[in-house]
Amino acid sequence: MSRSSFDRAGLALMLSTILVWAGSWIAMKLIVSYIGPFDFVALRYVAGSLVLFALVIATRRPLAMPPWKLTLLIGLTQTAGFQGFVQTALVTGGVGKVSLMAYTMPFWVILFAWWLLRERPTATHGLGIGLAAVGLICFVEPWNGLGDIRPVVLGLGSGLSWGVGTVLSKRMFERHAPDVMTFTAWQMLFGGLVMVPVALLVPQMPAQWGWQLWTGMTYIVLIATAAGWLLWLQVVRRVPASIAGLSSLGVPVVAMLLAWALLSERPTPAELGGMALILAGIWVVSRAAPAPRAD
Repeated sequence: MSRSSFDRAGLALMLSTILVWAGSWIAMKLIVSYIGPFDFVALRYVAGSLVLFALVIATRRPLAMPPWKLTLLIGLTQTAGFQGFVQTALVTGGVGKVSLMAYTMPFWVILFAWWLLRERPTATHGLGIGLAAVGLICFVEPWNGLGDIRPVVLGLGSGLSWGVGTVLSKRMFERHAPDVMTFTAWQMLFGGLVMVPVALLVPQMPAQWGWQLWTGMTYIVLIATAAGWLLWLQVVRRVPASIAGLSSLGVPVVAMLLAWALLSERPTPAELGGMALILAGIWVVSRAAPAPRAD
C-alpha cells in the first residue's frame, strides 16, 4: 500500500469516527424522552463494557484488571461523571450547546495536568484558554440575561469530569502500561456499575421500551461505544497524533450541524461566534508543544 493511500485510509477512518460520535449526540438527545439519564448511563456502559470484554476474549488480550483504585477513579470521572452530566444536560439543553461544552475537555486537562502531573502550561496553552474563555462568554450571552444556564453548567461539568479522567488515564499508562482495550473495558464497567445504585435511588422517569429507545440504545452501545472506539484505535495507529487530536474539533461541529438539520436547533450569531472562538482555542491547544514538567 502506498503512503498516499495509507494516509487517505487513515483520514477516512478519522472522518468516519467523527461522524459516528457526532451521531451519538443526536441519538442521546432523541431518547431523553424515553429513559432517565442515570438509567441510560448505567445501561450504556455496563452493556458497552460487556461488548468490549467479548472483544478482549476474542482477540486473546489479557483479561486481568489494571490497578483497581485508579481504574475505579477513572470510571467515576471519565465514564460515570462525564456521561451523567451530559445526559442530564441534554434533558433541557440543545445538542450543539452541550456537546461544545463537553469538548472543553482539553482545557481542563491542561489545568489538572498542571496540578496533578506538574506539567506547567506554556504561553500557547494560555492563549488557547483565553480564546475559549471569550468564546464561552459569547456562547452564554450574559448581556441578554443568563436564562436557563443549567445545560451550560452541566456541559462544563462533563468536560471537567472527562478532563480529570484523561489526566488519571495518563498516569495509569505512565505507571502501569495496561492493555488499552482491557483497561477501557474495566473502567467502563466500573463507571456503569457505579451508576446502578444512583439509577435505583434517584427519582427519574421510567424507561419506555419502544422502538425509539431500542433503536437509540443499539446505535449508542454497538456503534458509538464499541465500533466507535475500535475505529478510534485504527485512527491512532494510522494518523499522526497532531492530526488525530484535531478530531476533538470535528465532533461538536458535526453534531451541531446534524442538530441544525435534523432537530431544527438553529444557533444564534453570538453562539456561532462563541463556537468559533472555543474551537479556535481547542486548535491552539492541540498544536501547542507538550507542557514541561515542573521540578
